[in-house]
Order: sequence, then structure tokens, then C-alpha cells
Amino acid sequence: MLSLLGFGMIVTFLFLVISKRLSVVVAFIFVAILFGVIGGFSADMGDMMMKGILKVAPTAIMIVFAILYFGLMIDVGLFDPMISRILNIVKGDPLKVVMATAVITMLVGLDGDGSSTFLITVSALLPLYTKLGMNRLILACVISLSAGVMNMIPWGGPLVRAAASLQLEVSDLFNPLIPAMAAGLMWTLFSAYLLGKREKARLGTIHLKGASMAFAEQLSAHETPAKPPRIFWFNALLTLCLMALLILDILPIPILFAIAFAIALFVNFPHPKEQQERILSHANSFVMVSTLVFAAGIFTGVFTETKMMDAMANTIVSLTPEWLGSHLPLVVAITSLPLSFVFSPDAYYFGILPVISHTAANFGVAPVEIGRAALLGHSTTGFPLSPLVPATFILIGLVKVDFGEHQKFLFKWAFGTTIIMTITAILTNAISF
Repeated sequence: MLSLLGFGMIVTFLFLVISKRLSVVVAFIFVAILFGVIGGFSADMGDMMMKGILKVAPTAIMIVFAILYFGLMIDVGLFDPMISRILNIVKGDPLKVVMATAVITMLVGLDGDGSSTFLITVSALLPLYTKLGMNRLILACVISLSAGVMNMIPWGGPLVRAAASLQLEVSDLFNPLIPAMAAGLMWTLFSAYLLGKREKARLGTIHLKGASMAFAEQLSAHETPAKPPRIFWFNALLTLCLMALLILDILPIPILFAIAFAIALFVNFPHPKEQQERILSHANSFVMVSTLVFAAGIFTGVFTETKMMDAMANTIVSLTPEWLGSHLPLVVAITSLPLSFVFSPDAYYFGILPVISHTAANFGVAPVEIGRAALLGHSTTGFPLSPLVPATFILIGLVKVDFGEHQKFLFKWAFGTTIIMTITAILTNAISF
């Protein structure tokens, strides 16, 4: 009975989300209440929901301060000199332009917001591609590859969803995947090199007079007062220290970001009014995501505490061949990208992944491995391909390419990224084979 109730809960959630009958946040809460009542758990639902919320609270806190920190760093122009120098170097060489596209997207992608990454990078680089007569599908492809791998960062949407859904620590998911992420970035640069070399062979080198600096100026997404050089170097040092501490895992990630943001905000904007303005300017970026995480906590609290998930996993285990059980991390990694065409990030991470995770646990596979495996494809390399992700349409709308052509052009390169990262993850024991 619990198994049937659990499948009904998942199917109802997926139907409401995929058919867009309800927003994800509303669907989480309504479905949790409905099936909690149907299952006869009305008296205990409040405690169940609070347990779920408390488990995801650290993830929500991390999102808020991570988005605020990197949003602030972009505001004060931490990455502008590097990006301007890159654009000044490429001049009219298509190969250098494509390589620069990859590097710039990786830098801008540190804020963890795919939509803003697309807006900033396309606005800066599309005029250069147009002036050189370069293929715009290459621009969309390289930006997608770079933004996709960067989407694996701890404060990015996929990892946040995986951590909230499986109720795991962000560092447990992310730190073992660092080598795989590095391999993905190297593959992205290699792909950019091959695509750029192809364009250079087609177009040759075109001489532009002073154009690159004009394009660099378009990277400024926010108008903020110019900062003295010493403040720039302080911000750079603070960011490097933060990155090192995140990897060393000396303090919990939410605490590190909270401390770093407080320091950066005080140094760059000493006046309380300015500080408030900076926080409010990024409110839209973190309110929706953190609200989503808390709503997911309510859903998963009911789903797990009622033992529906355990019952569903037992049912699936009874139907899964023994030989396949130990290979589930590999299966999840390989299938996660194609499934991005069918399931939105929320549907996949909150509807499908928990069930797979509990099933795998019965075969001796840790839930954290399933979470890592999912991150190697779905919503990372897969999100710029998916018709279910709004940011994808921002990208193709800005670049002005056909969605079908974009998918066809990008798929083999994106799937290559997933394969490279999966192999690296297996070799570094991030996931088992």
C-alpha cells in the first residue's frame, strides 16, 4: 500500500510540474499535504515537514550567501580586467575567439546562474562573432559546454537540488567530483580548440581595429562606482582564499560563504545603505531557489518519514536484475543527459533521483554515488539542450539560432563531456563501476 501511495505521489508531482499545472514550489507543498492525508499521516505531518526543512536548511543558506558573494564580485568588476585582456588578445583570430568564449563563460559562470551567464557572455561576444562572420551555432555550443560544466559548482542549481533531494552534505557530493569537473573543463577547452580551428580554416584571420575593447565594455552587467586598485587585489585574494577553504573543507560551506560575503560587502561598500542596495539587487537570484529548496524539504520530509520511499525502493529492487544493481551509478551517469529531454531538473532530482538512490542502496551503493552520477549529465551538460529549462531559450533567443539546430550541433559535444567526466569519476572513485 505504501509503495502504491509513493508511486502515486511521484506521478502526481511529475504530472503537475511537466504539464505546468502548478509551479514547482506549490506542487511540492500541495502534493505532500494531499498524500500525507490520504495515507493517514495527518497528525504527524507537521513534524515530518519540519524534519525535511531542517535537513535542507544548510543548503538554502549556502545558496543565499554564495549567490550574494559572486554577484558582488561581478558587481565590483573582479573579473573585468581578465576578460578585457582576453578579448584584447583574440583580435580577429577565430580560433582565439572561440577559446576566449570558453574561458570567459567559465569566469562569468562562477555566479551559478545560467541565465545571467548567457546574458552577459552572449551580449559581449555576439557582435564579435557577427563582425567576423563566424558560425553562431559555435558560440551557442561553446557557451553551453562551459556553462554546463560550471553548473556543477556547489551553489549551482543541479548540486543544490541533488543535495536537497537526497538530504546530503554539499561537500560530500562536490569535493570528490572536482577532478571530474576539471576534466570536463579541459574537454570543453579542447572542443573549443577543434571548433575554433575549423572556423579559422574557413575564414582565416580578420584584422579588427580597436574592436575588442568595445566588446569588453559590454561585459559590465551592473553600474557600480569604480574601486581603487588595492580593493581589486583584496577581492582577488579573498576569492582565492575562499576557493581554497572550500576545497579544504575547514568550515561548513554555508559559513564560509557567509563570512566571505560579510567581509567583501563591508570592504567594498562600507555604508549601510549601499550594503542594503547590493543585497536587494541580487534578491531575485536567490529567493526563488532557496524557496524551492525549503518546499522540497517539505515534500521529501513527508516522502521519507512516511516510509513511502523505502516501500517503493523495495518494489523496484524486486524487479531489478542482480547483475545491474551494482552498476547503477554508471547507468545513472550515462542516462542522465538523455533524460534531460524528458524531465525538467526539478522533476528529475526530486521525483526520479530519490527512488533510484533508495533502490541502489539495497544493492550496497551509497546514495551519494547516485547523486554524483546524476550531476555528470542531467542539468549540467544536459541543461543547455533541454526544452524544459527556460535558460536554454534565453540562450538561443540571444544568439538567434534554431533550437533544433542548436540541439543537433551541441549534443555530441555535450555527451562527450559526460563521458569524459564519467570516466574520470570512475578512475578517481567518485562513483563505482
